[in-house]
Amino acid sequence: MKRILYFLPLFFIVAANAQSVFVTISDGINDALLKEKIENTVSGILTEANEAQAAGRSLNFSVLNLPKEVSESMAMLWENVPFVCPDEEVVEHCISTGTGYQIRNIPLLMKPTNPQEFKEDDYQEAVISFDKKGVMQSFYLTISNNLYMQIIRENLDVTDKKRKEEILNYVDRFKTSYNDKNIKFIEQVFSDDALIITGKVIQQRHGDGLTSPKIQYNKQNKQQYLTNLRRAFQNAKYLHVDFDSVDVKRHPTNPNYYGVQVRQRWSSNTYHDEGYVFMLWDFRDEKAPQIHVRTWQPEKIGGKPFPKDEIFSLRDFGNLK
Repeated sequence: MKRILYFLPLFFIVAANAQSVFVTISDGINDALLKEKIENTVSGILTEANEAQAAGRSLNFSVLNLPKEVSESMAMLWENVPFVCPDEEVVEHCISTGTGYQIRNIPLLMKPTNPQEFKEDDYQEAVISFDKKGVMQSFYLTISNNLYMQIIRENLDVTDKKRKEEILNYVDRFKTSYNDKNIKFIEQVFSDDALIITGKVIQQRHGDGLTSPKIQYNKQNKQQYLTNLRRAFQNAKYLHVDFDSVDVKRHPTNPNYYGVQVRQRWSSNTYHDEGYVFMLWDFRDEKAPQIHVRTWQPEKIGGKPFPKDEIFSLRDFGNLK
């Protein structure tokens, strides 16, 4: 503890009712000073989050000394769903990304500002990214570390591995952008001619007077989707979106396209659903990949699981150029 307190400013020593968090990197960085710098940054952020939550206040970014864009992103997330780190000690592997480092698998409990509507603490994991000098670049909610590593291991070649890493980073940003209501990122990542397809369960009436559930599909363009999403963001007192499964596949005939399928849970004070989201990613511009297609289908129809062979995937988008 003395080592940590020596490097952290005194304002990170929190009140008795807020738990301090001490982060240790088990391996992945050989530079001892860089390792310690990243450890102290993550320790400081998680400790400050616990202190702010205990005091019922906003994060104090003046003591965290983070880049402006990181502070703005974290402030947006905190405004919607504040969080705490439930663990006093966090020991994690550091991943080298080629452009910097990542600490994944950071445990969080989301603490909504409207607990009477969102009754249970919700467990999430975060990923914090740094550049090669140890300057923090981002703080995102993320998929589980086991799922992340499973997808990365299933690479077909070096390019495939790099693109899957990029896709998973975007999935983290995409997930976080819903939780912090960041419409600008969502607008940026969709192509101008993006096709949005959403499925809704309706009751189909038959000649004998009986009814049965049926999926009715609605198509939207990018601007229609963003308009509806802005309205949903404005009406939501709280909003929590989670991806609890992710599958990434390269197109079999055009390696520039990838299909990403996630199981999504959307919870707010006005609306709740669970379903499958499919996104068609285009990597023809490596520096700015975009989504051309986004679909949503319900997890269940008529109380039964949605048929797997009817869930949108790459097979539905075969002729890509």
